[in-house]
Amino acid sequence: MLALLACSSYSYSDETVFGTTGNAASDGYNWVMTNILPQQAGLAVNGVIYQYTTVKNTEDDMVVSVQNENARGSGYIFREVDDWSGIPGNTINKVIPVNNIDISYWGRGSIDWTGTGNVEDAKVIYTYQYDPCFDPQTDPTCPGYIDQFVVDLQSEQVEIVDPLDDDVIQDELDRKGVDTEDDDQEERDNKKMKSEKKIEERLEKILGIVNTTLLAADAVAKHEELISIAAIPTSYYSTIPGGVIDDAPKLADSNLPENKNALRVGLAQQVKHEKLVDLQYEK
Repeated sequence: MLALLACSSYSYSDETVFGTTGNAASDGYNWVMTNILPQQAGLAVNGVIYQYTTVKNTEDDMVVSVQNENARGSGYIFREVDDWSGIPGNTINKVIPVNNIDISYWGRGSIDWTGTGNVEDAKVIYTYQYDPCFDPQTDPTCPGYIDQFVVDLQSEQVEIVDPLDDDVIQDELDRKGVDTEDDDQEERDNKKMKSEKKIEERLEKILGIVNTTLLAADAVAKHEELISIAAIPTSYYSTIPGGVIDDAPKLADSNLPENKNALRVGLAQQVKHEKLVDLQYEK
């Protein structure tokens, strides 16, 4: 039975978790319960299972106690006493139910004995149970969980303060003679001017886009007109008659004879020129 409890650490039944601890006496005969029990809110111990073997002579007196101190008071929250006086040593197994005692009561545990003899192979196991939603705030899935952030948000009261209601500010405005109604009207006028300016800018932008579009369309039309003028139908080339053009006449002899008549005329003119010059000197 102890082996079965040690292998199965916990099981579920509805929303309540049931479990068992390991051997509290595995490292000695004194133990601290915060190292043994899960530190779960709402956990309660519902049983103590222990086993040990006494080594003694039959005639010797020996008393063994398995116990836990009361962490919230004096004495013990649990104590089981076995009297081995006058009987031979042996192994004992016990299952002691307890009435779902809250974890906060379970103080230091121990196995003590008096008389002549020794305790060996001790095992102490606690069975427990707890509701995982004992504190709903530990898990958002628990019924009754409250989102504190939402609560804080809902509880916040935002106070709207008009700065003109402040006495200091109002006194300063009065001192400077500021007319808040005039300021409001001026602000409205400024907003209207800004709105009209935005509309004008928008119209200018639209007109610019239209002008650009019209210019582009005109340029495309002129381009297509030039293309149509430059295009020469292929049938035009077919109307030119074919044939061969003969070469120009050529001289049979490339050496031209001297013109003797021209030579005589040139010499006669030269003689006549010289005679005219001489007549000038004879005078």
